[in-house]
Amino acid sequence: MTFVLLVIAIAGLLMVMTREAGAKAAIGVMVGVGVASLLFGSGTLALVLFIAAAVTAAAGLPGFRQGWLTPRVFTMFKKVAPKVSDTEKVALEAGTVGWDGELFTGRPDWHNLLINRNTGLTDEEQSFLDNQCTQAIAMCNAWDIAVERADLPAELWEFIKTEKFLGMIIPKAYGGLEFSARAQSAVLQKLAANESLMVSVGVPNSLGPGELLLKYGTEEQKNHYLPRLADGREIPCFGLTGPRAGSDATSLPDTGIVCKGEFDGKEVIGLKLNFDKRWITLAPIATVVGLAFRMFDPDGLLGEQKDYGITCALIPRDTRGMEIGRRHCPIGSPFLNGPIRGKDVFIPLDYIIGGLDMAGQGWRMLVECLSVGRCITLPSGAAGAAAYAVGTAGGFTRIRRQFNTPVAEMEGVQEPLARIAASTYIAQAAVNHTANMIDKGEKPAVPSAILKYHLTEFQRSVLTDAMDVHGGKTVTLGPRNYLGIGYSGAAVSITVEGANIMTRSLMIFGQGAIRCHPYVLQELAAKDNDDIEAFDEAFFGHAGLIFGNAARALTQALGLGRPEVPFDSESRKFAQAVARFSAAFGLCADAAMTTLGSELKMRELISARLGDMLSNLYLASMVLKHWHETRPVEGERELMQYSLCLLLNRTETALHEFLQNQPNRPVALTLRAVTLPLGRRWNKPADGLARTLARTISTATPVRDKLLAGIWHTDSDGPVENPVARYNALLKDYDKAEQLYRKVTKAYARGELPLTALHPEERFEAALAAGVFSKEEAEFMAEYEAGVLDMLTVDDFPFDEFARNKDTVIDHNPA
Repeated sequence: MTFVLLVIAIAGLLMVMTREAGAKAAIGVMVGVGVASLLFGSGTLALVLFIAAAVTAAAGLPGFRQGWLTPRVFTMFKKVAPKVSDTEKVALEAGTVGWDGELFTGRPDWHNLLINRNTGLTDEEQSFLDNQCTQAIAMCNAWDIAVERADLPAELWEFIKTEKFLGMIIPKAYGGLEFSARAQSAVLQKLAANESLMVSVGVPNSLGPGELLLKYGTEEQKNHYLPRLADGREIPCFGLTGPRAGSDATSLPDTGIVCKGEFDGKEVIGLKLNFDKRWITLAPIATVVGLAFRMFDPDGLLGEQKDYGITCALIPRDTRGMEIGRRHCPIGSPFLNGPIRGKDVFIPLDYIIGGLDMAGQGWRMLVECLSVGRCITLPSGAAGAAAYAVGTAGGFTRIRRQFNTPVAEMEGVQEPLARIAASTYIAQAAVNHTANMIDKGEKPAVPSAILKYHLTEFQRSVLTDAMDVHGGKTVTLGPRNYLGIGYSGAAVSITVEGANIMTRSLMIFGQGAIRCHPYVLQELAAKDNDDIEAFDEAFFGHAGLIFGNAARALTQALGLGRPEVPFDSESRKFAQAVARFSAAFGLCADAAMTTLGSELKMRELISARLGDMLSNLYLASMVLKHWHETRPVEGERELMQYSLCLLLNRTETALHEFLQNQPNRPVALTLRAVTLPLGRRWNKPADGLARTLARTISTATPVRDKLLAGIWHTDSDGPVENPVARYNALLKDYDKAEQLYRKVTKAYARGELPLTALHPEERFEAALAAGVFSKEEAEFMAEYEAGVLDMLTVDDFPFDEFARNKDTVIDHNPA
C-alpha cells in the first residue's frame, strides 16, 4: 500500500507542477496523501510528506518566504547576475516578443500563433508581383549582369525606379507603394532569380535612410527625401560597417565632432566628420548616404554632454570632402558595393536624422530597423533562391538520363532533392508567416536573427545540393549556367547583416534568453531597482516555471499528459513534440543560466546549441502554421512530414549535444534523465519519404507548382529565357516521353535497331524506319529530345576570352 500511496503522491505532484498550480496545491497533495498514509499505516511515508509540505510552505508561500528566504536569495542574485551594458539594453528593448516568448515558457499557447491568419496579398500587390516583377526579372541576363557589364542594364535601372521598386516601404502619401511586409517578401522571393537585382531592390527597402526617415526623421526631412527615394531620383545607401567595425558595429571609430563651420555662406554649428566605411551596398551610385558615427561635443557647444554616442545623419553625395564611387567586387555576383571615406566633412546639425533631438540615438534606431529588415531581405532572398533550385534541380534530374534512367530515380540523387524540397518549404513558411507577424504590428527581434541565420544557411546547403545533382552542367560558367553565379555568391548572405557565426553563437539565445524569458528581464530590472518585492514575485514565479517545465518535459517524453493542440491528425503529433521540446528547452535554458551565470556569455557553443533548439522549434511552428492555414495539395502531406521530422531531429540533436557539453555533469545527467528518459526518439526522415519528395519535385505535380508559385515560372516575352519554364514544359510531356524512351530502348535491346544507333536522335529515326515508332511519335521525340539537349548543353568560348589583358595570352600551338 505504501508503494501505491507513493505513486499517487508523485502523480499528484507532477500534475500540480505541470499546471504550475502553485505551492498551495502542492502542499494540499502532500498533506492529503500524508493523512491517507497514516490511515493505512504508512507512518514513514506520512512523515516524509509532512516534512516536505512544511518545507514547501516555508519556501513557497509568500507570507513565509518573504521574511527569511527572499532577502538571502536576492543578495546572492545581485552578486551572480550578469551585468547588462547600455548597448545590450538597447538591443534587448528593441522589438517585441511574440511566439518566440511562447516557446520559452514550455507551454506554448498555439492560439496566440494561429489567431493572426496570413491573409495574403492585396489585389494591387499581387498585380505588381505578376506584372512588374515578372518584367523586371525577364530583363535579367545573369551572365551579362555578372560578367559582361558588372551592373544591371540601364533600362532595368530605369524600370525599377519608374515602377517604384525602391519605394515599397514608403507610404503613398510620399509617393511610395506602401506595401505590406508580406508583399515586400514576395517581391524579393521572385526577384531572387538574380541576386544583383534582389539586393539592389532589397537594401533600400531594408536597413537604409528610407526606413530610418519614416520612423525618426523630421517632417522636413521626410517631405524632402521620401518622395525622391520613392521614385528613384535619390539612390540611398547606409554606411555602418568599416575596417574595424563589422559584426561589432558598436565599436565603430568614425567620429562627428561638434564645431563651427561654414554652410551656405554662413557660420553655423555643425559636425566635422571623419569616417572610413566599406562593404556599403549601392555606395558607388548612391546620391544620399546614411552615415553612422560617434558624436562628441568636446567644447560644450551644445551643452554639458561630451559623448553623445552613435548618431545617424544623411549626407548628399556631393558634400565636400566625401570620397565615394569606387567599388568592391562581391564574390559571385558583383552587385554595386563599395567604400565611402570622409576627411573633415562638415555638415549642419539638421543633417542628423530626426534632428538634434535624435543625436546619440543611432544604435537604438539601427537595432530597431534591423529587427524588421533582417526578417525580410536576406531570408526572402534565401527562400526565393531555394524555390528556383527546386525548379531547376527537379527539372534537370528528371530529363538527365544515365544508365537508361532519369537520374532523379537514383537514390543518391533523391536524398539531396528531398533536402532541397524540405528546405524550400520550411523557408517559405518561415518568411511568409513572420512577415505576416510584422504586418500585425510585431517587431520580431529574435525571430529576425533565427531567419537570417538558418534561412541563409539553408540557401547555402540548397545551392550546394543543386550544384551536386547538376554535375557538369553547372560547374561550367556561361550564359546557359543558371546556378553557378548564385552558388558562388551564397557566402555574401552568410556574412552580411550580422555574420552567421556571431548570429548563431551570440545573438539568437543570447538575446532571447533575457528578452523572451517570462521572468529573467523582470528579475534583472528588480535587481537594478533594488526592488525586493518585485524580485520575490519574479524569482518564485521563475522557480515555478522550472518545476513546471521539468514535469512537462518528463511526462510528455514518456508519452503522458500530451497537450491538446489545434491541429489535424496528420500534424498533431508534431505540434505535441514541439510543446514537449519547448519544455525541455526552457528547462535547459534555465539550467545553463543558473549553473554558468555571467560565464554563459563566453560559452558560445553552449549558447549556440540552445539557440539551435529555439530556432528549430520556431521553424517547426511556422511549418505547422503554414500547413494549418493553407489548403494542402496532393502530396504536400509527405513534404510537411519530412520537414517536421527534419526539424525535430535537429532539435533533439541540439539537446543531446547541449547535454553532452554542459560542464556541470550532475546537472547534465539529471537533465538527460528528465528530458530524454527513453533516449533519442526523433530520427532523420525515412528514405521512403525522400524518394517520394524527389519524385514530387522532379515531375509535374501540385506540390512542385505550389513551391514554384511565388517565383518566375512562366515563359518570357523578352530575350531572356526562363529555365524554370523550360523545365516545366519538358516535365509536362515527360510521362509520354518516358514511355517512348522505354519502347525504343527495348527495341534496340532486341536487335530491331542498328547497333550504331547510339544517339537518341538516331534511334528515333531508326525506330520510325523499323515501324517501332509512328510518325507522330518520332516527331514528338525528336522535338522533345532537342529541348532536352538544349538544357544539357554548356557554353564554350574563344581561347582568349577570359584574359583581361589579351597581350598576356600564350599561344600554345603556334603555326
